[in-house]
Amino acid sequence: MSKKAVIIGSGFAGLSAATFLSSMGWDVHVVEKHDHPGGRARHFKTDGFTFDMGPSWYWMPDIFERYFSSFGRQVTDYYELIRLDPSYRIYWEEDHMDVPANYEELKNMFDQLEPGAGDKLDAFMKEAEYKYRVGVHKLVFKPGQSLLEFLDKELIAGLFRLDVFNNIKAHIGKYFKHPKLRQMMEFPVLFLGALPENTPALYSLMNYADIKLGTWFPRGGMYKIVEGMHKLALEKGVKFHFNQTVTAINVEGGTARSISTHDGQTIQGDVIVGAADYHFIETKLLQKEYRAYSDSYWDKRVMAPGSLIYYVGINTKIPGIQHHSLFFDVPFANHADEIYTSPAWPKEPLFYLSATSVTDQTQAPEGSENLFFLIPIAAGLDGDSEEVREHYFNVLADRLLERTGVDIRAHIVYKRAYSYTDFVGDYNAFKGNAYGLANTLMQTAVLKPSCVSKKVKNLYYTGQLTVPGPGVPPSLISGEVVAKLINANAADRA
Repeated sequence: MSKKAVIIGSGFAGLSAATFLSSMGWDVHVVEKHDHPGGRARHFKTDGFTFDMGPSWYWMPDIFERYFSSFGRQVTDYYELIRLDPSYRIYWEEDHMDVPANYEELKNMFDQLEPGAGDKLDAFMKEAEYKYRVGVHKLVFKPGQSLLEFLDKELIAGLFRLDVFNNIKAHIGKYFKHPKLRQMMEFPVLFLGALPENTPALYSLMNYADIKLGTWFPRGGMYKIVEGMHKLALEKGVKFHFNQTVTAINVEGGTARSISTHDGQTIQGDVIVGAADYHFIETKLLQKEYRAYSDSYWDKRVMAPGSLIYYVGINTKIPGIQHHSLFFDVPFANHADEIYTSPAWPKEPLFYLSATSVTDQTQAPEGSENLFFLIPIAAGLDGDSEEVREHYFNVLADRLLERTGVDIRAHIVYKRAYSYTDFVGDYNAFKGNAYGLANTLMQTAVLKPSCVSKKVKNLYYTGQLTVPGPGVPPSLISGEVVAKLINANAADRA
């Protein structure tokens, strides 16, 4: 008889872990509080509009291909990818810049801003490609249980070339001087949840992902990835239990034996995998004596930013708008200080706008646009009120009006705000986090919360608060890493 695994949560990491375990012969049951899979990558439809609720950037296509190919499938078996060109637009204070998908065109753009910067980009990307190849395909596929995992010839030989001990801001500054180029090159690490000066230069690999591997979009929306993964999991025999809220992990003799749900059910398992918020599982589903980390430990973690998001449907088109737009039209330093140093609601926020209807007209009714606004804010920020949400919406609408000539407030068909209290209510997110832990040097690999419980046998964790870190591709990897570790440990005990 196959061993049984119970997975709490059906986000990307939970779906990945479930499918890998099932393909290894486990009887896998996924328990999800919502009525459909996806976790933070859920979606909803209303008034003819389709909104992805969470991730909106499709980077590192090779990681998705690797995932599906692990089961003899291809991405194209489940969804169609469109490469965006331009990859995205950046609005500066006085003008805007469209970042071309074509590398030679990008080099020309660099040269126009800073003579010689195109050749410097070649040198920069050569290093970034090395970091991507070694960093992504060597470093991140580790469970982070021991430093011995990193005794790899290529890792050791390339330790200094990987730039683990330098920061990305200084690294970029060695190549480029123009402030626009520096800010553009620093932008991708913002997904990692820390300031460029606090992020290891290893993560120039994100520039390789951005510039060389490209920015893509699944036709039909980012939720197509979830649908594909869910379908594959079903094909592999995974069982899903939706509308089930887990209320406890039951530990007997120091071993996790089962979970309890809100309606009185008990689901037994040979292993329990926490794919929901790690902090919530530790502090709410386990008795205190079984928690591996103290309250003070969690309070000292450096969190990636939270998010203030707006889902807006309008009954007009916005001329010239791109699929992805970054509004860097106000000073970055002030907003960064309000996120990372002196947490406060930003006076002049930078923000991001996605309009998937620019690429895929099925996302909105004819002649309409679906808009996704995001302002990064400090994690755990108090004061998430309707008044605050309305204030910032007007700030965004005013800035968009200034740039496009369209006042979206006169064309709103649907509007929904989503922020701190929603992340806590829907996902039990620690400090209302949107992206998990910041990828600082002191929160990397073995220094992250462990994917194996230190106090409870047969209890594992996967997702953005453990290895390898935040983001969609890392979540797919996290599920794979944990599944393989579970299977290996079970084989050792057999």
